[in-house]
Amino acid sequence: MADSSSYLIFETAGGPCGIAWNAAGVTRFQLPGEDAETTRRLLLRRAPGAAPGEPPQFVAAAVEAVQRYFAGEPADFSAVPLDLSGQDDFFRAVYAAARKVPWGRTTTYGALARELGAGPEAARDVGQAMAKNPVALIIPCHRVLAAGGKVGGFSAPGGATSKVRMLALEGISFAPPAPAQQSFGF
Repeated sequence: MADSSSYLIFETAGGPCGIAWNAAGVTRFQLPGEDAETTRRLLLRRAPGAAPGEPPQFVAAAVEAVQRYFAGEPADFSAVPLDLSGQDDFFRAVYAAARKVPWGRTTTYGALARELGAGPEAARDVGQAMAKNPVALIIPCHRVLAAGGKVGGFSAPGGATSKVRMLALEGISFAPPAPAQQSFGF
C-alpha cells in the first residue's frame, strides 16, 4: 500500500543520511546530519509516521548510489522511482527537468524556467521548488545555481556551504572572485 512509509538511516563518507519510501517510490531523502539521531529527527519531521524498515531493492540501489556519491564517485539517480504525489504539477515538472542535470554539470534557475516554457520571472518559482525538494540529491537541486553561475541558496543542513561541498565532489569549484582593482602600493 502506497500510504505505508518506511525509513532507513545509513552511513556515508559525508555522514549519516536518511531515506523514506513507500510502495510507489522514495518519498523523502535527508542529506547528512551531524549524527544519526539528528538525521533521523530531520527526516521524520518531513516523513511523520514512517517506521524503520528493510529497504526493497530500489531503495537499496539508491542507498548504494548515495554512498558512492559521498565517496566522490559518479552516481546516477535518474532511475530511482519517486513518489511526488504531494507536489503540484509545476514543481513536479521542475523536478523532472532538474533530474536531467548530470553529474559534474550545473544549470540555473532561469535556464530551468526557460526549459519549461516559462519566462524569466518563473526563475523564482523554480527556486521555490528547489527549496522544497523532498529528495535532495536524488533530485539534484545542488546543481541548480543562481544567475551568473553564483551558488545561490540551499535549504539543506549547512546551507550554501554544503552545496559547494557537494559540487566539489563532482569536480565543480567556485574560485573566489578576482579583485576588481589591483593595488599599486600607494
